[in-house]
Amino acid sequence: MPYQLRKAIADDQPRLDALIARSARELSAHDYTPQQIEGALRGAFGVDTQLIRDGTYFVVETETEIVGCGGWSRRRTLFGGDAHAERDAAELDPRVDAAKIRAFFVDPAHARRGIGRAILERCEAEARACGFSRFELMATLPGVRLYQAYGYVPGSPFQHPLGPGLTIEFVPMSKSDSSQDRSGDSLKP
Repeated sequence: MPYQLRKAIADDQPRLDALIARSARELSAHDYTPQQIEGALRGAFGVDTQLIRDGTYFVVETETEIVGCGGWSRRRTLFGGDAHAERDAAELDPRVDAAKIRAFFVDPAHARRGIGRAILERCEAEARACGFSRFELMATLPGVRLYQAYGYVPGSPFQHPLGPGLTIEFVPMSKSDSSQDRSGDSLKP
């Protein structure tokens, strides 16, 4: 099954919302409780339409469906969809700031086929072309292994509040161009 990677457009949002929910509910089930997943889907997980407007959010699709998404940002917000309260659209300075790697989700039926890797490679390449040499992200627990395999170094995990009495654990991670880069080549069918 061939995959195509392209920039996301505003009309993709309903399909992205469905993909993110499906991915979070199935691929995060071993790391988070159903309550944590549903809480995160109300803000911490979700589409950030600023990235779509900036042209830095991507989808991977088959002939019939979107099966992966993710992006990068030149803005200060580190994670969260449009509903996330702690947003900062101020632009970063690539001479001193790290580009933000943002919101990777893969359809469970297409997991482990190089979709996340392909999006990550595209994000890093585009951020480098804009002058960035460092990258930061906020990983979900299921995403940590992918990012570590590509040179990201984890920081101390922290509990992000989702609502009264409910938190979710995330892991801040970073990488600089001096880090070992284990980039692959293309999407696997």
